[in-house]
Amino acid sequence: MGLVTLLVPDYDDAIAFYVDVLGFALVEDTDLGDRKRWVVAGPPSGRGTRLLLARADGDAQQTRIGDQTGGHVALFLTTADFDADHARMLDAGVAFTEEPRHEPYGTVVVFADPYGNRWDLIQPS
Repeated sequence: MGLVTLLVPDYDDAIAFYVDVLGFALVEDTDLGDRKRWVVAGPPSGRGTRLLLARADGDAQQTRIGDQTGGHVALFLTTADFDADHARMLDAGVAFTEEPRHEPYGTVVVFADPYGNRWDLIQPS
């Protein structure tokens, strides 16, 4: 899988969070006209799934911002250094919904993006 759409209320606010706070690379930001843009952010390594940050258009899409999965964790951010990334994200004001925990599959903690989407920060075992 190469690209996943994530509905956001504003392109620039989304870029500020995903690039400046989470450390993703801004891969593309192309003006499509009519106030639409093609905004893609992804892992700085250039490998892995990227996010298409799509500005919600209309009431139906607006109501789905932050809850595209019905409250389940939507996305999984894998790390090779859980402690460092967790500390950096805490310092940046990321909203964690629990304390880190150790599971058979790795060290994990749930956080929410500014829109309410739930993420796992996980370092696999």
